[in-house]
Amino acid sequence: METTLAIIKPDAYKNGHAGKIIDRIIEEGFIINHMKQLLLSKKKAEGFYEVHKDRPFFGELVDFMSSGNCVVLSLKRENAVSKWREVIGATNPEEADKGTIRDLYGTDTGNNAVHGSDSSENGIIESNYFFKE
Repeated sequence: METTLAIIKPDAYKNGHAGKIIDRIIEEGFIINHMKQLLLSKKKAEGFYEVHKDRPFFGELVDFMSSGNCVVLSLKRENAVSKWREVIGATNPEEADKGTIRDLYGTDTGNNAVHGSDSSENGIIESNYFFKE
């Protein structure tokens, strides 16, 4: 079994989509290993997205992720990373396949409803950032 991190971002939470996304996670065969609702501090958001600190969108991303409640989930299943990325769709909701989470609930590249780890290694690192094993 592989681990991946999912975050239901502040836009999806504020728009009332968290329950639908959690239902979809379960329907897709993921095991929710850990889950919590939280309001990220700017410091916690900066730490999580540190890999992007030199990118021009870093400040905007940190501001967005600390702007409201989110739900953080550590998920497990076979091929969790690739399956979750398939379920959530492309970063830009306009390019996301029909029926993916970002197609259904994302509004633009910045407000795209959910986060997903990009590798098995990062799935573990990111999950441990929020849920110390």
